[in-house]
Amino acid sequence: MLVNRSLLILLSLLAPLALPAAALAQAGGGGGTGNSLNTVTIIILVVVGLALLIGVFLIGQFINLYIQALLSKAPVGILELIGMRLRKVDIRTIVFSRIRAVKSGLPLSTNELETHYLAGGRVPNVVSALIAAQKARIDLDFDTSCAIDLAGRDILDAVNTSVNPRVIDCPNPAGGRSTIDAVAKDGIQLKARARVTVRTNLSRLVGGATEETVVARVGEGIVSAIGSADTHKHVLENPDRISKAVMARGLDAGTAFEILSIDIADIDVGENIGAKLQADQAEADKRRFQAEAEQRRAMAVAQEQEYKSEVQKNQALVVLAQADVPKAIAESFRSGHLGVMDYYRLQNIQSDTSMRSAIAGGDSDGPTKQ
Repeated sequence: MLVNRSLLILLSLLAPLALPAAALAQAGGGGGTGNSLNTVTIIILVVVGLALLIGVFLIGQFINLYIQALLSKAPVGILELIGMRLRKVDIRTIVFSRIRAVKSGLPLSTNELETHYLAGGRVPNVVSALIAAQKARIDLDFDTSCAIDLAGRDILDAVNTSVNPRVIDCPNPAGGRSTIDAVAKDGIQLKARARVTVRTNLSRLVGGATEETVVARVGEGIVSAIGSADTHKHVLENPDRISKAVMARGLDAGTAFEILSIDIADIDVGENIGAKLQADQAEADKRRFQAEAEQRRAMAVAQEQEYKSEVQKNQALVVLAQADVPKAIAESFRSGHLGVMDYYRLQNIQSDTSMRSAIAGGDSDGPTKQ
């Protein structure tokens, strides 16, 4: 359709030029000079027609967008459209985004939209976010929205979250955990699930912590609140004490969200962790005491062996001393200090001692007779 318009315009422009050229060609039967003049005139007319044809084709690409913008009271100049085409800018995206912005009462210029497009931003997304923020009476300017968009955040989703708060499950089921486990002071484990209602804080969206940080902080607050309870029954009686304790910690500081409420969706009783730890501690103590007793037994056995060795040593010394007795008796005989009667009395005493030992059940260890 655009090509047909261009051809019609071209024909309408070339028609006034074709009639004089034809008249000159009919009247030029006279001389050679007239023929040369008519030829030059025809060439000039053809060149002008081709130039007009090229111009119509070039301008025809922008006529439709130009008229749409003009009728929408968001005018965009032909030269601006040509410049955007030369700068590899999607002119339809810029023109339609400007039309939407102007119709919504946002005074955005073509240059601002083109600059954000060249910076790699998503112009339709930014314009949609600005329109939604204006309708919701949220203070959001164009520069802030561009910064958020260039930072990789979804500015439209952020505005929608500001209008319609989002509910976050804590813990996140995608993380592999379904409950937050904590232990009260009496040793009973509690398993809790919470739902956190948040809305986007647009002023902290650039550089603010993400949703994962909010979930982690809320989980930390729940564990701390349950751990500070004297008994698990207090928590079961008043689950809202967890919500109040967590809300009082100001967990949304430094994040891109504002926590509106923390609701305990479910809380169950788990294992008796305290009793289990005590049993494990008792088992560990038993093993330690057994090891210490085994060590003492080993020391006693070693000491007993030492005493036996000492007894055997002393017995050996006694045997050696007994072996010296006959030698001493013989020496006494030779020196005249011991007589025969004295020797017999000594033998009688030894025999009497051996007999009494045998009657008493002992061993007779008398001196060896020589």
